[in-house]
Amino acid sequence: MTSRTNVGFVMVLALFALAPTVGDIGGCGGTDEVLDARKFFQARLELECERCGECELNTPACRRACNKSTIVPGTFPAGCRPVVHDGEVCLRAIEALSCGGFADVVDPAPIVPTECDFCPERAVEAGP
Repeated sequence: MTSRTNVGFVMVLALFALAPTVGDIGGCGGTDEVLDARKFFQARLELECERCGECELNTPACRRACNKSTIVPGTFPAGCRPVVHDGEVCLRAIEALSCGGFADVVDPAPIVPTECDFCPERAVEAGP
């Protein structure tokens, strides 16, 4: 009876050993897709314009977001390579903000949501 218990235990252990490692599901050697700057900035402007209307805000940033002739940046700063997931998280964060929180984003001295700060400027190191 003891050997049957041992065999059963080993079989169950083998099943767990063959299971994917946490975080590996969907990984399969895929690479992260780099975020298209023009598509992201266009989507962000559209969302910000919509939120400005919802929250009844009329700041310069709102007028810029709602202006159809606003030039949409085509690139991110040099060395900045956010992935598609980063852009999705940023847009969801803006969408989820209360009107008070969103007002801070489109204020003349805007607060950048952490989720949208893809490439924070590196602190300039002081010389000797």
